[in-house]
Amino acid sequence: MKRNRLSFLSAGLLLLLSIAIILSCGCISQEEKDNIPASDGSSAMETLNIGYQPSTHMLAFMTAYSKGMYLEELLPYGVKTIKEFQFGTGAPEMQAMLSGDIDLAYVGAAPFVTAVANGLQGKIVAAVQTQGSDLVVRNGIQYNTPDDLRGLTIATFPPGTIQDTILRDWLTDYNIDPDKDLTIKGMGPGDATTAIIAGQVDAVFLPAPSPTIIKNAGAGYIAIQSGEMYPDHACCVLVASDSMIKNHPDIIRTIIAVDEAALDYNAKNIDEAAGYMNAMTGMDVKDITDSLAEWDGHFVLDPYLIRDSVSGFAETQHELGYLVNPVSESDLFDFSLWDTRME
Repeated sequence: MKRNRLSFLSAGLLLLLSIAIILSCGCISQEEKDNIPASDGSSAMETLNIGYQPSTHMLAFMTAYSKGMYLEELLPYGVKTIKEFQFGTGAPEMQAMLSGDIDLAYVGAAPFVTAVANGLQGKIVAAVQTQGSDLVVRNGIQYNTPDDLRGLTIATFPPGTIQDTILRDWLTDYNIDPDKDLTIKGMGPGDATTAIIAGQVDAVFLPAPSPTIIKNAGAGYIAIQSGEMYPDHACCVLVASDSMIKNHPDIIRTIIAVDEAALDYNAKNIDEAAGYMNAMTGMDVKDITDSLAEWDGHFVLDPYLIRDSVSGFAETQHELGYLVNPVSESDLFDFSLWDTRME
């Protein structure tokens, strides 16, 4: 990019003008944006962009965001604005991170693995929760064993997601070919829920609270939970871009501490937490609270608890042909921020 060469501009004004022009043109990387000097000489980051999905899996984020917990704790680090971006599934969320549009993502571990294989510069810095998805079968269709699914049409999240990966791997364990013995349709949670209620698919495999929404609507029943398919499997994780990890580690440590406080708050104020989720997603409060009463999920933050499961997803995705090259644990995790988290 050409420099402004007007001789009457001072060096300081020239620097500020150059930065403004570069930012407006979008000609620098996210890491370079993060390193633009603030007036006090520190690395400035006034706006933090966070991605998430409309699921009870991410209830802690929705409570912390709604109550202003993040902003309160991050103000000392210069953060003045936190913007939330809602995504239906993990693939578009990871595309947004690949494009540099979000700095942090609450997202399923499997789409993150796929994104890393496709060049994402980011790492898991904390867990969010484990398990928490259900296979829901439409009323009138009997389910006793996996063989009962042969010939059916099942809607789940698109290829490369947690739900798609677990469902296909589980079916294969029972000698059911997911591409020949039944039909799997990739859909977001809203479309899949609408499809089974309308009788357009026979079953769905979705994260909470969608299974409860379907059940409460009288359209289906929970046949099996994901913890039975893959015990203690990782689901959602907190991902930070490599530039965030390098340039703003204290912001990430603070985010982890706030999430822990939000989990504690939710445990004591579940109706209030459901209200925050209702405000951010439009989902019915009763569906949210009912879902939390019957899901098999567990809220956890410790990334060491999910390291084997996430590495297992990477192996499974490679076997399914979703990844051309395998990815290793070191490609996926940065444990340092957890190890030095704020107590």
